[in-house]
Amino acid sequence: MKTLNTKRWLGLSALLGSLLVVAGCSLAPTYTKPDVSAPAAFKETPQETTQQTALAPSEQGTWKTAQPSEQVLRGEWWTVFNDPTLNALEHQALEANQNLKAAAARVKESRAINQTARAGLFPTLDAGFGPTREKLSPASQFLPANANVPSQTLWRAEGSASYEVDLFGRVSDSVKAANAGTEQSEALFRSVQLALQADVAQNYFNLRELDSESDVFTRTVTLREQALKLVQNRFNEGEISELDVAQAKSELATAKSDAMTVQRARAASEHSLAVLLGKAASQFSMAANPLTPVDIKIPPGLPSSLLERRPDISAAERAMAAANSRIGVAKSAFFPSLNITGSGGFESATLGDLFNWSSRTFLLGPFAGTALNLPIFDGGRRKGNLANARAIYEEDVANYRQQVLVAFQEVEDNLSDLRILQDQTRTQAEAVSASNRAAQLSRSQYTEGAVNYLDVIDAERTVLQSQRAAVQLAGVQATSTVNLIRALGGGWGDMPAAPATPVAAASDASVASR
Repeated sequence: MKTLNTKRWLGLSALLGSLLVVAGCSLAPTYTKPDVSAPAAFKETPQETTQQTALAPSEQGTWKTAQPSEQVLRGEWWTVFNDPTLNALEHQALEANQNLKAAAARVKESRAINQTARAGLFPTLDAGFGPTREKLSPASQFLPANANVPSQTLWRAEGSASYEVDLFGRVSDSVKAANAGTEQSEALFRSVQLALQADVAQNYFNLRELDSESDVFTRTVTLREQALKLVQNRFNEGEISELDVAQAKSELATAKSDAMTVQRARAASEHSLAVLLGKAASQFSMAANPLTPVDIKIPPGLPSSLLERRPDISAAERAMAAANSRIGVAKSAFFPSLNITGSGGFESATLGDLFNWSSRTFLLGPFAGTALNLPIFDGGRRKGNLANARAIYEEDVANYRQQVLVAFQEVEDNLSDLRILQDQTRTQAEAVSASNRAAQLSRSQYTEGAVNYLDVIDAERTVLQSQRAAVQLAGVQATSTVNLIRALGGGWGDMPAAPATPVAAASDASVASR
């Protein structure tokens, strides 16, 4: 009999030993980042920008494997615009924007979930105290059916402990998935933060561009009023017909109406900026300040560095890592689970005898308090969960690759925009100068009676259109610069701002000449 018990203990010890060997062994596939088709350089990078890149020499013209570094601080990139007003607005937005606060709360949620998952690595301890009133049946005491078993009260003061052995890595894979989920939420927070910073800059430049348009219309209305006085005087002297007067009044009214349209757009833009700053629209206003052209050379660097810097790409990659770990969790459901529990304390029929040494009680493993569960049949539930986990991972891989392609596209789009805008702005400045000259000549010829007033109107309309186009191009150039910095994941904060001249300089010269 003693030999049989010894063999039983040896068998149980061998079983427990083999289970402890597999404890913590992960069943999740080995995680590797999927390959992406990334070019060695951006196609739309201007040659002069490539030569001025601020990247380290070792990164120039060579390919390197992307390493996660999107959490590296990029500094206050908006300071490259050398605009104190913009700097103040950015700080206000970071302190009070509600979307950013919501994203920060989501990070806290993810960290709390992570803490819950990590708790599975440790045992749980509980304690209890109180009486129990019970009556046992005669059969449970092996007594006749008509026997009287009196009711009794038992007082208990016990502590209990339970622990799930991390067989086949179920717990550790759950923790890995939670860690990756936390890192994903942190990357998404930085993505929201970057989007907010870019939105503030874009709305600010849009507001200033509308101020420039309003300035153009203010000068246009002044010129239209002067033209109306000239035409009215000539009509009073009998040199022209009333038709010219009516046409001059029409042009003046149209210019005033268009100026009001710009004012409506400016009010809406100001309200939008107020929301980004976390303020009510009625509590925020900005003084008019025409836009100064932005001409900053942003080095795009290498496509591989883009994979490191973009927080949305990092979030997509962390989602893949979490999904990969959850495959291991789903696989572990096919294997046994081991839960060890135990309790100890005191049990007595009276409260006075509860803490006597003779009242002690305990329940320990492995024979009691231990549950080794081996799944046998569940109608395909575990198989479905595993297939679902693998499908989610495949979806996350596709989302990651798509996010990379979109990131490359955004950089290329903004590089091409800035490259073309540089030539387009120069060409438009020539158009402004030429239209100003044509308007001046038509005005002089009309005064001399060589042309009719329709020629003057056409020339003045061309001036207004060319000036508005120049102002709008300056606004597009500023927002495209911000978009490029955003597409690059934050940009470089040490790029110097190029000296700039007011957008309406050419039109000012025209006004002076008139």
